[in-house]
Amino acid sequence: MPSTRSYSQFIALAPDKLWVVLGDPRLLPQWHSGFRTVTLDAPTADSAAVGQHGSFDPSRPFLAAGHRRLAPPFTITEVTPGRHLQLTQPEPVGSAVIDFVLEPTDGGCFVRETVTATAGSNCVARTVLSVVPHLTDRADFARLARLAGLQPGSEALTVVLAGGSGALGRHLGADLACRGQHPVVLTRRTDRSSPFEQLEWDAHTVGPWADRIVDPGRVAVVNLAGKLVDCRPTPRNVAALRESRTQATRALVAAAATRSTPVAHWLQASTTAIWSDAGETWCTETTPVPDDGLPQMTGVARPWEESVSGAHTDHLVILRTSIVLDGQAPAMRRLTDLARLGLGGSVGSGRQWFSWIHVDDWLAVARGALGLDGAVTLPSGVLVGASPHPVRNRELMASLRRAVHRPAAPPTPAVLLKIGAVALRTDPALGLTGRRARSQVLDDGGFRFRFPTLDSALADLLPS
Repeated sequence: MPSTRSYSQFIALAPDKLWVVLGDPRLLPQWHSGFRTVTLDAPTADSAAVGQHGSFDPSRPFLAAGHRRLAPPFTITEVTPGRHLQLTQPEPVGSAVIDFVLEPTDGGCFVRETVTATAGSNCVARTVLSVVPHLTDRADFARLARLAGLQPGSEALTVVLAGGSGALGRHLGADLACRGQHPVVLTRRTDRSSPFEQLEWDAHTVGPWADRIVDPGRVAVVNLAGKLVDCRPTPRNVAALRESRTQATRALVAAAATRSTPVAHWLQASTTAIWSDAGETWCTETTPVPDDGLPQMTGVARPWEESVSGAHTDHLVILRTSIVLDGQAPAMRRLTDLARLGLGGSVGSGRQWFSWIHVDDWLAVARGALGLDGAVTLPSGVLVGASPHPVRNRELMASLRRAVHRPAAPPTPAVLLKIGAVALRTDPALGLTGRRARSQVLDDGGFRFRFPTLDSALADLLPS
C-alpha cells in the first residue's frame, strides 16, 4: 500500500531558471538537506534522462550505511524538461518514487516535492517513507532559490527577524527569501548551514546587530523571540518566559528609536493564550484581556505586548497566534504518534476549545502584515492568527484519528494528564485550557484561508 508525503513552496523565479538546478540530480546535495551525495552511473549531456541509473547517500549517517549496503540504484523514470523529474528507488521491502514538479504561476512558480513509498502494508510503507530522503526544512527551498540565482533586488524589503532560528522563524525566513526579500536573522549562535544572513545578539541589549535596523532603506522588524512555553509553570519559569520576551522586545524598540525614519513595518508576536481559559467566549481582536488570567499565559503575553509600545514604526501589527499546525513540528508528530498507538482519545472533558492555523496560512498572514501581499490590507493593531473554524479537543483528536486511520480511543482523564505533566516537566494547562478564537480583521481585510478546516489542514500536513 502507498504512503505519500508532499511539500511545496513558491519561488520567485521562472521555471527554466529553477530547472537548471532541479533538473540535475547531482546538484541535490547542494540544496536538499536529505541528500549527502548523488552520483549518476552514466552522465550524459542531458544530466536528467529517462533510464539513467544512479545512487545516493542520505544525510543521516546511520541511514546512509544501510542504504549503501541494501538498496539497489535508483532510476530516472520520468523527465519533462522544465517541469518534472522523477526518481524511482527500489528498497529491500518496497519502493519509493521521488517527484519534483514545477508549477508556473504569476511571478514565479511553485516547487513541489512528493515522495511516495509503496510496500505490503501501510506500516511498512511509512517505514520506507521515513528512510527515503524528503524535505524536512523549508530552508531547503531557499537554498534552491539561491543556487538558481535568486537574489534580493534593490526594492527588496530587509526583514530583521528576531527569533529567526525557531520553528516559525525558519519558516518565515525561508518564505521571504524564496520571494526575493532579504531576511536577516538575529540569533544567539550562527548556523553555517543557514541560507540567511545571520547576526549574533544576546536578546536583551542593543549591539552591533542594530546597524541592520538603522540602515537606510526599506526595513521591517519581525519579533518572534522568546523561550519555549513547554515547561512547568513555576514562578521562576514564568518569570523566565516573560523576561525572554520583554527584554528582547525592548532591545528592538531601542534599536529602532535610533533611526531617522520609522521602520516600514513591525510584526510583533503574541499569543491567543493571552485570554487564558476563555470558555465559550468568541475571542476576536476586540475581546478584553482578563485581569485574572493565568500567570503563564496572560501574565506573560500582556507585558510582552506592552513592551512594544512606542516602537518607531509606521505600521505595527501585534499578531496573537493560535496553535500553528506544522507537519514537521515535534508537537504534531507527538500527537499523531499517540493516535497511531491507540492513545488518541480526548483530553480531560474534551470540551476545551482548540484554535489553530496551518503554517502556510500563518505565513500568508505574516506577509500581509509586512505589506507584501497587494490583495490583503491589514491595519495596525492587534490581529488574531487563527483559522475561522476552531474545534473542541474531542473533535481535534477525532480528526487526528481519522487522518491516521485509527478507531476511537479512551479519553485521558485530567488527573492523569496532570500526573504525566509532572513527569514530562510540562504544563497541564496547555492541554486542559482553550480559546475559541477567530479574526474579524482578516475577514475585513480580504484574507482568504487556504486551509480553513482542520480536516483539510491535516490532509495536507500528514502523510497520506
